Parts: sequence; C-alpha cells; structure tokens
Amino acid sequence: MQINDLKSSSNKSKRKRLGRGGKLGTYCGRGVKGQKARSGSGKGPSFQGNRSSFLKLPKKKGFKSIYDKLEVVNLTNLDKKFKDGEIVNPRTLVKKEIFSRVKRGVKILGMGDISKKLVIERCQISKTAEEKIKKAGGEIRVESQESL
Repeated sequence: MQINDLKSSSNKSKRKRLGRGGKLGTYCGRGVKGQKARSGSGKGPSFQGNRSSFLKLPKKKGFKSIYDKLEVVNLTNLDKKFKDGEIVNPRTLVKKEIFSRVKRGVKILGMGDISKKLVIERCQISKTAEEKIKKAGGEIRVESQESL
C-alpha cells in the first residue's frame, strides 16, 4: 500500500455558500420576490393557509390528571383468590394475577361479601370494605407515615 492509495475517511460534501456568486448567487435559491424570498420570512407553526386556525377552536373542557389511576379490586375477588389468614398487598395481588402490574396503588372496594380473615397491607380501603373485613375477623394494617 502506498500513500497515494489512501483515501480520506471523511466524505463530507461542502455546504452551499449562498449569495457569494456562482450557481447560487443573486437570489440564492430563494426565487424572485415574495414572502419566502425575504429575510426573517416563514410562517409560524400556527399558520394553516386558508383554513380557520386551530387557535380559534373552543377550548376543551374538563380536567385530565397526569397521574396513573389506582387499581381497583372488590371483596368478591379477594374472597375467591385468597385463603384464610393470607396477607393482601399490591405484590400478592400481582402474584395471584388479579393485576398484571400495579403502577400507583390499590384500592379495595366493598362490593360483595367476604368470609375469610385476611390481613390487608398498603392498600386504600373504602368504608364499606373496611367494615366487612373487620366483621369477617380480618385485620387492616396501617403503616405509619415515617416508614413510607
């Protein structure tokens, strides 16, 4: 191999130098006159030609939270899936395939009846569900704010 056989690794093409004579002199590829030929031209992102602008459309009403919603489970599901004395928390709910995954948290609702003594941890509970769980002999463990 000779030095004259080597090729440079950069095959970059030169950038166009507009308005400096040559092929792209005078109008510099912008055409003649008109809005696009002027400096600082260009329409903003809200420009839509002859169509009425989306900026004039009425605003959408309501509110959409940016946070994920709580996973919801009823007492009937807990009664079917769990045995007497088992611990119910988000991790065990995923293991028992009630949920595929828990993003934000779990809330237990009081629909249906429960006959098993379950221990509830790290779940939000409705008042009716709390009453039914305690009536069945279950336990609700509330963690202190310091441990969270």
